[in-house]
Amino acid sequence: MPATETTNFGTIFFAPESVFEFPLGLPGFEDRRRFVPVQNPRTAPILFLQSLEEPSLCFTTLPMLVVDPRYRLRMMEQDLEVLRFPLDYQPRIGADVLCLAVLSIRESGTTANLLAPVVVNLKNYRAVQAVSAEPGYSHQHLLFPQEEPVCS
Repeated sequence: MPATETTNFGTIFFAPESVFEFPLGLPGFEDRRRFVPVQNPRTAPILFLQSLEEPSLCFTTLPMLVVDPRYRLRMMEQDLEVLRFPLDYQPRIGADVLCLAVLSIRESGTTANLLAPVVVNLKNYRAVQAVSAEPGYSHQHLLFPQEEPVCS
């Protein structure tokens, strides 16, 4: 079983068939194309995407339906082509694809990118960060909005 050294997890072992291949890379990381999913039972359902080319590059994600149970995935033709789906087909979350929201963790609050989810074809593990064709989604969806104080 192959292994890789990582900054956050030390040495991790992975099955070669579990690697997510991003043929186009990710925006800002176009030369990083191979990621292995890492899940820790203590932090589930968080899924970490660890780069196999850069030990310090790791994205924190959540399954999209955990963030927004009513999320509607509508993909553009160029992304369907990368994932090798028919251009007239819209894949279903859970049945055809894994759909992940990339998290940004800041002091001002944790946000999830609903505008451009990571989408992984569950048959071939080809992946893309797909800008949603569905209107109304933000790249800074606040996960834990501040609650309004209750006055009595």
